[in-house]
Amino acid sequence: QVQLVESGGGLVQAGGSLRLSCVASGVTFSHVFMGWFRQAPGKERTFVATISWGADSTLHADSVKGRFTISRDNAKNSVYLQMTNLQPEDTAVYYCAASRYAGLPRSESSYHYWGQGTQVTVSS
Repeated sequence: QVQLVESGGGLVQAGGSLRLSCVASGVTFSHVFMGWFRQAPGKERTFVATISWGADSTLHADSVKGRFTISRDNAKNSVYLQMTNLQPEDTAVYYCAASRYAGLPRSESSYHYWGQGTQVTVSS
């Protein structure tokens, strides 16, 4: 059974930073692309970032480019999202997800496994 468990969310002031972590189990971690999505209150879930199997390729949404960085450590079955210069509009539940598809997938439908989410709240 595949499990993805996120951690690292919390309350932070605008301009602050947080680092989200996601640990995977039940899957050959080095064989899946990993992604981060977020869902703000009353809105649909949207793509944030994705990273290839070997961490040699990444893709970030325009809204977070230059502020957020996705990374992974295959030895620890973990993917991370370093978030800097956080703004109130970044407030959301953040989800990590795993995909068996290659090609830096951006759509929810390309991901096979999801975590339960971690809340990030940014105050102004």
